[in-house]
Amino acid sequence: MNLRHLFLTYQAQTSPTPFGVEISSAKGIYMYGVDGKRYTDLIAGVSVSNAGHCHQKVVEAICRQVAKYAHLMVYGEFIQSPQALFAEKIASLLPENLSNVYFVNSGSEANEGAMKLAKRFTARKEIIGFKKAYHGSTQGALSLMDDGRFKSAFQPLLPDVRLIDFNDFDSLDAISERTACVVAEPLQGEAGAVVPVEGYLKALREKCTQKGALLIFDEVQTGFGRLGKMFACEKYGVFPDIITAAKSMGGGMPLGAFISSKKIMNMLTFNPALGHITTFGGHPVSCAAGLAALEVIQSENLIDSVEKKATLFRNLLGDTNIEEIRGDGLLMSVELGTPERLTRFIELAYKNGIITDWFLFNNSSFRISPPLIITDAQIEETCHTLKKILSKV
Repeated sequence: MNLRHLFLTYQAQTSPTPFGVEISSAKGIYMYGVDGKRYTDLIAGVSVSNAGHCHQKVVEAICRQVAKYAHLMVYGEFIQSPQALFAEKIASLLPENLSNVYFVNSGSEANEGAMKLAKRFTARKEIIGFKKAYHGSTQGALSLMDDGRFKSAFQPLLPDVRLIDFNDFDSLDAISERTACVVAEPLQGEAGAVVPVEGYLKALREKCTQKGALLIFDEVQTGFGRLGKMFACEKYGVFPDIITAAKSMGGGMPLGAFISSKKIMNMLTFNPALGHITTFGGHPVSCAAGLAALEVIQSENLIDSVEKKATLFRNLLGDTNIEEIRGDGLLMSVELGTPERLTRFIELAYKNGIITDWFLFNNSSFRISPPLIITDAQIEETCHTLKKILSKV
């Protein structure tokens, strides 16, 4: 049996038609097929590989750590230097009320933990989310999704969940003294990179404070430099009570976290103790990789060039056969107008060595969210290919 047959026969699939590209290696912004074909990773594994694929410092950190130890004990019981050092580093980047890190495995689990923490701290039950938001596929996170295609087959889900419209100031009146938390993406990723309008996040913050509800920012896609600041809350000047992070956090390794104050996080230690438990959360090898990737982002000043690179993408593609480019920093959505054009575009992109993707709740736009290490020359080369493809669709 060849590898493709093994993949299709024994590995569970997520769709009837996976792309099925067989990759033998990856480096920087490129992936390489078994036939030697080079693919430009225009989406960084969906906002994961901010420091690029197989960055030498990240690989070295992984190798050093795995030679010392991998898994030792369920999370939170033993003192493990990769966890402690990475938590300290993250806390140094955020305000004092966001200085306590609970490591988990993924964005879904981070959001599950954050919702549990909010309910425990406030002693309330209602959770408010936003239409066209995505927070994961586990049952609690799925409860915050309004798209019936994804959730109707798995009902019943969490009770006491309300969904409101993003960027609608009037809908903030739904937040009340019953609300435990509001879970929001500061920039809605899967809706097609929808940016908050002026003053909206501030109004959301004020309403949550007024009603005693905790504000949770899902920064799974926007964290660690993607928008031109380390976190989106810093860029927009609005800080939540809890941040969730994952994707690029692990430098290519599986890792997530929910981050809050020591006071709020301590609620998980009693009534009951072990209020949240994870076996592999904060895996030491993942934390070593994440810390190394964060140090790369800082030492190579990758965040400083995000806006410039985003502007270059916009300028090079702006006069092409597209309708608009939405988004912020290096999380952009290129609108093609119809699902048919998008499907054809993505097919041609793969054939021409460009890996891109659509959005879960926008079927007419493709994603641009490359590794932050992408150079101006690589952007120009990529856009040259994109423009040729766009001329055919």
